[in-house]
Amino acid sequence: MLIKKSTRRRSIPAVKIFALGGLGEIGKNMYGIQYKDEIILIDCGLKFPDAQLPGVDYIIPDFRYLLEHKDKVKGLFLTHGHEDHIGGIPYLLKQLQIPVYGAPLTIGLLRAKLEEHQLLSEAKLNIFNEEDCVVFQYLSVEFFRTSHSIPDAFGMAVKTPYGYVVQTGDFKFDFTPVGPSPNIHKMAAIGERGVLALLSDSTNSERTGTTPSEKLIGESIFDIFQSCKGRILFATFASNVHRLQQVVEAAIATGRKLVVIGRSMEKVFIIGQELGYIRVPEGMIIEPKDTNRFQEHQLVIICTGSQGESQAALTRIASGSHRWVQVYPEDTVIFSSSPIPGNVVSVNRSIDLLMRAGAHVVYGSVLDIHTSGHGSQEDLKLMLRLMRPRYFVPIHGEFRMLTKHADLAEKTGVQKPNIFVLEMGDVLYLKPQQGQIGGKIPSGETLVNGKFVMNMDQEILLNRLQMGNNGVVIAVLMVSKDTQELLTGPTLISRGFVYVRESGAFLAQTEASLKKVLSSKILNLKRQAWSNVIEETLDGIFKEKLGRSPYILPVIMEH
Repeated sequence: MLIKKSTRRRSIPAVKIFALGGLGEIGKNMYGIQYKDEIILIDCGLKFPDAQLPGVDYIIPDFRYLLEHKDKVKGLFLTHGHEDHIGGIPYLLKQLQIPVYGAPLTIGLLRAKLEEHQLLSEAKLNIFNEEDCVVFQYLSVEFFRTSHSIPDAFGMAVKTPYGYVVQTGDFKFDFTPVGPSPNIHKMAAIGERGVLALLSDSTNSERTGTTPSEKLIGESIFDIFQSCKGRILFATFASNVHRLQQVVEAAIATGRKLVVIGRSMEKVFIIGQELGYIRVPEGMIIEPKDTNRFQEHQLVIICTGSQGESQAALTRIASGSHRWVQVYPEDTVIFSSSPIPGNVVSVNRSIDLLMRAGAHVVYGSVLDIHTSGHGSQEDLKLMLRLMRPRYFVPIHGEFRMLTKHADLAEKTGVQKPNIFVLEMGDVLYLKPQQGQIGGKIPSGETLVNGKFVMNMDQEILLNRLQMGNNGVVIAVLMVSKDTQELLTGPTLISRGFVYVRESGAFLAQTEASLKKVLSSKILNLKRQAWSNVIEETLDGIFKEKLGRSPYILPVIMEH
């Protein structure tokens, strides 16, 4: 008997790419690369809430998919040490025990963070160098050095059976860097060996040209230091270690002592000096309480607060509430950062307060004393040319940034059908000759509120916004335990809704109206029915009389 061989092609497994953060947003970056039963994770960050999330401290990725497939997760690889790339790790490690890989400074910053969460003793932390390769059964991970606004920034090249999946991390091409140069030769070599997909930073995709070198900022800092007659207060991101070293060098050149203020700044100085990234002569750093021992032209105060954060050092100095440091008319205050969207009002408030105190304030629109760590359009094009990917996925940016980056990729030669602008939770299936989006995984936002971690609950958020915008009215009454008949009340208690001393008559009239409605209702109503009647009645009165709708909380006691 002749058995005819099947001509049907055997289906080959796809490489899957997904994001749990970092798409359509700035912050909480987290990306996954999966082949068969192996998942490689890249970064696990957080982002800060806006005014629409009152009472929320941080927003972190939704880890449900990872917890459902925890046996497949082989490791978490970190591109660099910024909060939007490592800030979510403590919350992940509380639920998933996996090895974490990072460069020396990144692991140093992570150690301090895990120690605060009492997780350091159980964490599996591994330091990699650029020459290392971490090998698993199907996948392996290689590293290439990039330039960013923090030392030890790396891109990841995940080798799959079909070629590399490259994740750039945050990068720019700085050809006169303060630290090590970006390894363009290795990037080109990876491109030569074959890149299946490139996932690339889109933050500055709307900016033309190239991003200026950090070295230029150092020259501006030195020029300012030379011209200042009084004290210098220098505010920047604590993680911008290269900028801090340039401040140290300018202070040495102008004969000034250093004062370091702010918990995160102090932590970075300690870790940076331990690893050799910040080099300060012995005796140069003095305590804040000792500033009065030195003349004004002998001091540089490096502090947190460049984003106008309410509890940061510079904000407290500007408001006059800092224990050791006050603002004097001869002071020069330097904001060496650009306001993050949402922080502009807070930054401007700090600048106004400092100017009112007589300080000379230098900030971005006055003098160029800040440059981004993210590449502009020509940087992004160079990365695309070096990697020459078959498929392209823009990451790390709001939707318009991702779309602009996709346009740049097409201009550099990536075929339009091979460019994928993904949404959070999309799964991209890649094979050598085929790429398509198929299916979704859980990818919502998880809120951190103090010690509590919770998934996004729309009702809770709406209640908080309602209370914040319109206040709270508590309606207290007592009903019969046997008949549920109204015995006493209702009494209205207002908090943040109306000024009680001026609204006594209105509240008394509202209590009478509510009592009349409740008394006319059929007896034996259940507790929830009483609550519904109270809420509907009061809401109607408040909207009609005042045009406002506070959060209404019925408190029903039984006797």
